[in-house]
Amino acid sequence: MAHINKDDLVQSYHRVRTALGILGMMLPVFLIVAGLSDTRIEPSISDFYHTIYRDIFVGTMIAIGVFLFTYRGYRRTRGEWLDDDWLATIAGIAAIGLAMFPNESPTQQVATLTQRLVGMEMSPPLHYASALVFFACLAAFCLVKFARTAKPARRWIYRTCGWIIVASLIAIFVASAFKIMGGPVGKAFVVDYNLVFWFEAVGIWAFGLSWLVKGKADLMVATQVAALRRVVRPETKVTGRHPAE
Repeated sequence: MAHINKDDLVQSYHRVRTALGILGMMLPVFLIVAGLSDTRIEPSISDFYHTIYRDIFVGTMIAIGVFLFTYRGYRRTRGEWLDDDWLATIAGIAAIGLAMFPNESPTQQVATLTQRLVGMEMSPPLHYASALVFFACLAAFCLVKFARTAKPARRWIYRTCGWIIVASLIAIFVASAFKIMGGPVGKAFVVDYNLVFWFEAVGIWAFGLSWLVKGKADLMVATQVAALRRVVRPETKVTGRHPAE
């Protein structure tokens, strides 16, 4: 009975990881299509909050947050300093924070419920802090958790995705700073070429790919173990009794 429960657990993890991977891969795609079908792609993914496509952004980020919040992962082993459960919980809270605390917008006229609770001036800092924590946790999953026990080929994928997330986070910071301190020319360059949006999209795509690969890898291992178990297990008679009985 124990092995059945374990197989069910692996299947559950596979579904959660696959759902997270699909949501991460599709969010930028949905927003790109939405932006191009309307007027233009917004300067950042967060700016879609202030458009008619708010539901796509908010709904996807909350879904990602809920999946991460409910994901427990594997127990911490000796030598590990990060726990799957805590790391996923922090990332989930940050994802929900991204959705609930909008960034600043010159066109926004009515405050949201969360903006009224924390104040209009506090919402953007909470939004950017949530984004920083969210991306940092995703990078930690790739570089520390997933890569630790992976085979060489998949370890390379996880580490590549992790470093892409880190590079995206740095690029977002640099582009945002250039937008603020670069004067009208710098601001126009960052906004016109949607630099922040594309850096965010690349980081989220890397997150989605890593979780899809991790879910597929665990499912393959579970399938191989189940097949080996069927081969090793003594065959039973039609009556269901063990031959030795």
